[in-house]
Amino acid sequence: MKTLWSIVFLLLTTGIVNAQDVLKGSVHEVGSNDKMPDVFVRDVNNKQTATLTDKNGNFEIRTATGHTLIFDSPGYISDTLYVIDMKPKKVEMKSMSIALREVNINTTKREAFDPQKEYPEVYEKSKVYVMSPSTWFSQEGKNARRLKKYFATEAQQRHIDEVYTKSYVGSIVPLKGDDLESFMTLYRPTYAFLRNNNGPSLVAFINDSYKKYMALPVDKRKLARLTDN
Repeated sequence: MKTLWSIVFLLLTTGIVNAQDVLKGSVHEVGSNDKMPDVFVRDVNNKQTATLTDKNGNFEIRTATGHTLIFDSPGYISDTLYVIDMKPKKVEMKSMSIALREVNINTTKREAFDPQKEYPEVYEKSKVYVMSPSTWFSQEGKNARRLKKYFATEAQQRHIDEVYTKSYVGSIVPLKGDDLESFMTLYRPTYAFLRNNNGPSLVAFINDSYKKYMALPVDKRKLARLTDN
């Protein structure tokens, strides 16, 4: 019986240690090989686990073998990493501005995202208390506040996606396919603009942008495609 309990204890502790392994790595932009700061890294098998790459494009995240990590950054195609071991990883991401996907970027609906529900610990750790100096300067608190800021930006981008759709823009300008996607990427409205302007103002913005688009040299209207090596 003692031997049996020893085996059970060993399995449990092994599982705990494995679940707490830290995976390190870096994120680079394809082509330029530049490291990318502020890339959102999340573990889809444990939604409480998330982080951002630092100013040098490096990341550390608690995960385990068999888990899947997703890398997101505004303006880039999301990348997926299946964790087969805990060796340092080099992740490469393609810019949407130079690598249009075959699928429709703007009409592909992203999954519903409620960061306050999925990552409540981030919002709790991001709080600053006057009588608790440790909350001002702790690395954990700083990381949480960076994530909270990222979540706010992501929410804004998703709002733009909901309003500035391919079907809507395509009903205003005579563009289709890659031409429409290039136009929408080159002349994407800001969140502040959409918050402070009504429908007619957005129509005016699109029409004005279309005039600017048509005034460009033909070779400047197309976003270059990046071919895989």
